[in-house]
Amino acid sequence: MKSIKSFGLSLLCVSVLAACSGDDGKAGAQGPQGEAGTNGESGVSVYVTAQDVVNTNAQHAYAVYADSLIAAKALKDKIDAFVATPSERNFADVKQAWLQAREPYGQSEVYRFREGPIDALTKDEQGNWTLIDGEGPEGAINAWPLAEALIDYTVDMDGHQKRGEAAVYQNGGNIIADQQSFPTIDKALLKEKFELNDEEANVTSGYHAIEFLLWGQDLNEFGVYDRKTDYTAGHRPVSDFYTSANTTDIDVVGTGTCTSGEQGASEAICARRGQYLQAAAELLVEDLQQVADAWKPGSGFHYLDYTSADNVKANLGSMLESMGRLSFGELAGERISIAVRTDSQEDEHSCFSDNTHRDIFLNAKGVQNHFLGTYVKSDGEALKGASIYDLLVVKGHHELANKLRSALENTMASASVIDTTAKMGTPFDVQIQKQTHILEIKNTIEALASQTDLIQEAIEALEVTADDLKQDTEEQI
Repeated sequence: MKSIKSFGLSLLCVSVLAACSGDDGKAGAQGPQGEAGTNGESGVSVYVTAQDVVNTNAQHAYAVYADSLIAAKALKDKIDAFVATPSERNFADVKQAWLQAREPYGQSEVYRFREGPIDALTKDEQGNWTLIDGEGPEGAINAWPLAEALIDYTVDMDGHQKRGEAAVYQNGGNIIADQQSFPTIDKALLKEKFELNDEEANVTSGYHAIEFLLWGQDLNEFGVYDRKTDYTAGHRPVSDFYTSANTTDIDVVGTGTCTSGEQGASEAICARRGQYLQAAAELLVEDLQQVADAWKPGSGFHYLDYTSADNVKANLGSMLESMGRLSFGELAGERISIAVRTDSQEDEHSCFSDNTHRDIFLNAKGVQNHFLGTYVKSDGEALKGASIYDLLVVKGHHELANKLRSALENTMASASVIDTTAKMGTPFDVQIQKQTHILEIKNTIEALASQTDLIQEAIEALEVTADDLKQDTEEQI
């Protein structure tokens, strides 16, 4: 990780410092290659270039994906420990590890929408890593919503448990129950059945498949459980993973009794459920490893291409395009607006765990990180380099730089309301049912839309190109 700590070596003059010449930032200076400097307003170095900004962005890409990989490996370790000994304590630990794994990954999603490794990484016929748009691991890592009946048992809308209600296979109705069709559950099977029959909802891997196996369905609307279901996440029982072999040392009533929800099940089903969980974790780590490797400073094939001088202007445009498209179409539209309009927890991003408030906050944070050239690693180390804000100031667009900075701060303040409200006991799927909270959520949607318009202005001011920032949703925002 030493390479991360040295990210700023070529970017010693960042927005928190005065000009590199050591003066107080008041006197103008001539930039490199004859670029006109500024008067150093806001302490921005007059020497910040587009190359510096792109370099910072690439270095931070590695940092956020490396953090995601480290957290995914920690999650896998907790999953292995839980499957080996499915106690209530281990169950709580593995769920917490899943929540922690989402923290860095949520901030990485701004690296989508640019034909980078997350969206396009694949192997060619010679076994070399290359980029083909639409062939990347993003779906396998983070696709949602998912048709959970493909994976495991579900409960119908009347509150009656039915296994294989939305049967995909003739024998058993889902992968875990259908031992005849799928005698072995492993990474290869999960890859093979991903988006079965070209159905996007047939998600078999990634964070949300793991989430479903840990929490089960969030059945708030149906009142299946005798508790405050409207304010709780899913209630999968730990006994869904019991076998006589793995519960020998667990001091609980019903030790060794396998269940599928509230019904008994054969031990083989509980064993297969654990195998599925482990296979999904292994695949998640594998996919994130490949993405992180592609961004590795100095050696990653995409890092080298991304920071090439010939590609700087195009990639500066890609940075801004990704910021705008995540802000408007993906976050404001698909992840927030649809859920509010339909009052549907099925359209929540993390609907099983009730962690959607963090998805919203972290996605918005990723956009702000991009603009400010910042990222705080999971270990608390703060990375800071040349930023789009700096470049706008250097190019003389001081007012726009401050307007966009202010708009991003406004979005974070609005997203923080959603986040804090959930942390205080009212999760996102309850917030979308209450008018007061709906108004607060709509403030976030409007803030995201406003910052997108300013991102478009920044694209024009910096004379770079980008595709339509509002192409990813049909929601009326």
